Amino acid sequence: MSAEPGPSRRVVAAFDFDGTITDRDTLVPFLALAFGRTRVAMTFAALAFAGIGVLLRIVAIDEFKQRVLRRLVAGAPASRLRALGREHARAVERWMRPAALHRIAWHREKGHQLVLVSSTLDLYLTPVGVALGFDQVLCTRLEARKDGAGVRRFTGRLEGSDCTGAEKLRRLRAWLGEGDAVELHAYGDSAGDRELLAAADRAHYRPFR
Repeated sequence: MSAEPGPSRRVVAAFDFDGTITDRDTLVPFLALAFGRTRVAMTFAALAFAGIGVLLRIVAIDEFKQRVLRRLVAGAPASRLRALGREHARAVERWMRPAALHRIAWHREKGHQLVLVSSTLDLYLTPVGVALGFDQVLCTRLEARKDGAGVRRFTGRLEGSDCTGAEKLRRLRAWLGEGDAVELHAYGDSAGDRELLAAADRAHYRPFR
C-alpha cells in the first residue's frame, strides 16, 4: 500500500474503535441496553466453556462473539435495535479518549480521509462515524430478513465476515480501490489490528494510552 511521495498522493487515516478511540469495549454495554443485563449475563454463563476456550486460545474471540450474538439477537426487530444503536452512539461519547479525538481532528483539518475500521456493530458505529466526521465506516453488520408479516428481523448471523484481522485490511483495500497512490496511517490496539498496522506507512499501536 506504500508508494513514493508525490503531488497526487492520497492520505488516509484508518482507526480502530474499541480500545483505540474509546477507553473500553462498547459492544457488551450495547447488548445490555438492548436485552438487559440479566439476559446478557445468562448468555455468557451458558457459553462459559467457550469463554474458557477463548482464555486458553482454543476458541477464537470472533467465534465466541458470534455465538453470543446468535443467542441474543436472533428474532430481534431491526428497527428497535437501530433506534437503540443511535441512543448508544450518544452514550459512548463519554468513553472516547481526548487524545484520540484530537488526532482525528488533526487529520480532518489536514484534509486527510478518515475511515473507521472496526469489528463492532454498525448499529451504533455508523452514527458515531458520522458525528466524528469520518468519510467511511467499515465494520461488522448483522444479517436481517423480513418475517411473514413483513417485519425486518435480525437472524443472529453476520452479514459477511466479522470485520477483524485480515478482514479489516481486505475491506479497507476494497474501499481504497486500485487507482491512487495512498499514504496510510493506521491506529489500533489489539491483535485484530495486526494486519492493518502491518500494511500502514505509519502504524500507531495503542497511541492514546
